[in-house]
Amino acid sequence: MSFNLQEFQQRRATLLANMGEGIAIIPTAPEVIRNRDSHYPYRFDSYFYYLTGFKEPEALLVLVAGSTPKCILFCRDKDMEREIWDGFRYGAEAAKAEFGFDEAYSFNQLDEMLPKLLGNQAKLFYSLGADASWDARVTGWLNHVKAQARTGISAPDEIADVRKLVDEMRLFKSTYEIDVMRRSASIAAAAHNRAMQKVRAGKMEYEIEAEFLHEFYRKGAQAPAYTSIVAGGANACTLHYNANNCVLKDGDLLLIDAGCELDGYASDITRTFPVSGKFSGAQKEVYELVLAAQASAIAKVNVNSHWNAPHEAALEVLAQGFIDLKLCKGSLSGVIESGDYKQFYMHRTGHWLGLDVHDAGEYKDKAGNWRKLEAGMMLTVEPGCYIRPAENVPKALWNIGIRIEDDVLVTTADAEVLTKNAIKSVTDIESIMKKD
Repeated sequence: MSFNLQEFQQRRATLLANMGEGIAIIPTAPEVIRNRDSHYPYRFDSYFYYLTGFKEPEALLVLVAGSTPKCILFCRDKDMEREIWDGFRYGAEAAKAEFGFDEAYSFNQLDEMLPKLLGNQAKLFYSLGADASWDARVTGWLNHVKAQARTGISAPDEIADVRKLVDEMRLFKSTYEIDVMRRSASIAAAAHNRAMQKVRAGKMEYEIEAEFLHEFYRKGAQAPAYTSIVAGGANACTLHYNANNCVLKDGDLLLIDAGCELDGYASDITRTFPVSGKFSGAQKEVYELVLAAQASAIAKVNVNSHWNAPHEAALEVLAQGFIDLKLCKGSLSGVIESGDYKQFYMHRTGHWLGLDVHDAGEYKDKAGNWRKLEAGMMLTVEPGCYIRPAENVPKALWNIGIRIEDDVLVTTADAEVLTKNAIKSVTDIESIMKKD
């Protein structure tokens, strides 16, 4: 994994400044048992990693704000016997030097040291409710401090959600983050192009999923960013389908929503294409409608727009298309106001993207208005159309499910589409899928 020490130190310094005074407690994610004595692949907590760059389990970050700010890491001990079984551990001394902390201690010292650090702090920054086991532990430390009231030591009298402060920081990507996300997007785009070339009628959905895993790992990504959706035919009309166990059939479309995680950062791409390599007339008509809706939405990803502007632009194109296809009746404004379009398009047009696929950050400002888009924000643009069999639907359109999704960076000029190398025009798709 790439690592930029200055980047992580600057993030901690920014958070300390935003805290003003008080103490922040930010634990990483626990290891999770899959079955018996086997664990799921470990993935750090995004908030913890954002501030530390440290990816071992059993770790906690403490930030003490004020006139003499301190950054303290608690982590696992160096243990050569455990390293024989489980792999390398930094230990406190090496972690302090490598990751730029002021102090570092053994994870086993938490119960001894945290009550001391919490004493006489006016405010505690902690994400209450995010993890019940940590809530219990923090409550125990606070009660220990409160029990010393007669000695003149006081506990924090206010608890604030530290994630609220970090959310706003995470919303704006640095040059370092954008570079990593460009590389993540490039790997995922190549995987989508590979999948188009490998698809054949008679193959299983999971065979195509395997092509993605091959390309992700071959190019250096550490994991899929989420469970891949490989949905042929009617399965594409289920938004979060992930069984990936059906046969691909001639005449069907294949919708693939798949991205990778590189150095913690996600890419998120969806492409839809014909299993046969050639769109039918009806499929092409609906596909080009969704593609036009996406183009209209991407054109609204700029510093003059608010968050909902891309969705509004896509919705207008889609709703008019549904009227033209005789899926909806009435005027454009009437179809939008009544919500009739939701039979075929029931989700919004994107989400923030970063360390989490659905990344941190508010979509509205404190006044309840859609927040303005600003340079450095990263989002997905993903309109879709899902046509299930119904009495009011022409049979030629049954079981057509199409979504097209790209990762887009807000800049001071035109939006930058990080995933542009994943082909999506009808001509390009049919060209790359030509069978020998």
